[in-house]
Amino acid sequence: MQKTVSAAAPHVPLLEHAAPLSRQWPVWFCDIWGIVHDGVRADEASCDALVHHRRNGGVVVLVSNSPRPRPALLKQLDGLRVPREAYDDVITSGDVTRAIIARHAGRNVFHLGPERDSHLREGLPVHFGGPDEAEVVMCSGLFDDRTEQPEQYRPMLEQLAARRLPFVCANPDLVVKHGEHILPCAGALAAIYEELGGEVIMAGKPFAPIYEEALRKAGAAAGRTVTKREILAIGDGIGTDMKGAANFGIAAVFVAGGISEGALDEHGVDELAARIRKEARGLNLVGIMRRLQW
Repeated sequence: MQKTVSAAAPHVPLLEHAAPLSRQWPVWFCDIWGIVHDGVRADEASCDALVHHRRNGGVVVLVSNSPRPRPALLKQLDGLRVPREAYDDVITSGDVTRAIIARHAGRNVFHLGPERDSHLREGLPVHFGGPDEAEVVMCSGLFDDRTEQPEQYRPMLEQLAARRLPFVCANPDLVVKHGEHILPCAGALAAIYEELGGEVIMAGKPFAPIYEEALRKAGAAAGRTVTKREILAIGDGIGTDMKGAANFGIAAVFVAGGISEGALDEHGVDELAARIRKEARGLNLVGIMRRLQW
C-alpha cells in the first residue's frame, strides 16, 4: 500500500524589516499593547514602521483588546506619544463590549473591573450595580491587577456562574506586559468562568466581531472595498493576534516581543513557527520579527 506523505509546512523566515511587507499587504491590522507601546512608552521603531507604511500608500487600523473605548484609547495613545500619523483608525474590544451591553437595555449589569475603566459604562441604556442584583456581567479586568490574582475571584465567579449570568469579557487577553511587569487581564477571569460552566461572550481578538469592524474601518480609510487577501495582521499574542488572523482568514506576522519576549531565543524560528501554527491552525504565517521596524 502506498503511503500518503503530507506536505511540509512552508518555512517561515525571520524578517528584519517590514518594508517588503508593505508592498505585498497594503492594509495592516496592528496590535497595540506590546507592539506600539508597552503601557509606559511608545515603541519608536514600531511607530516609525507604521508611519512609513502609511506614507507608502498603506492603511493601518490598530486592533486592540483594550477595554477602553475609542476616545479613551486615543487619549492614552496621545499621552504615550504615539504619533497620529502612525494609524488611520482604531478599534477596541471596549467598543465591541459597549455594543454588546447596549443590547441588554434596561437590565441590571455588574461591572467587574477597575474604576479606571468607568468610561465603559458611560451612556449605556442599562443599570449598573452590584453582583447580587446583576442580570449580566461586564468584565474589564481585576479590580486591582497589581496586587490581586485571578484565582482570588473564583468564589465570586462560582456564585455568578451558578445563576447562569452571561459574562461579557471586554479583554480576552490572559496577561499583558506593563513596562517590566506581567499583569493578569479579564481573559483570565473569563477562563475561570468558562471552566465553571458559565456563558462567556468575548468582545475582542481572536473573535470575529472586532475584525469585521476593523475591516469596515479599513475600507473607510482606503475609500474602497478592502479584501482579506490585502490584509496583514501584526501582533505578539499567539492565542489572540495569530489565532484571530487564522480565524478571519488573513495573513500574519508574529512579533516576538511584548508578552512573547524571549520566545524566539528560547525556541528558534522553526520551533516557534510550529507552536504558532499548532495553536492558530490554518494560519498563513508569513514571517517572524524580533520587533516591528521598517
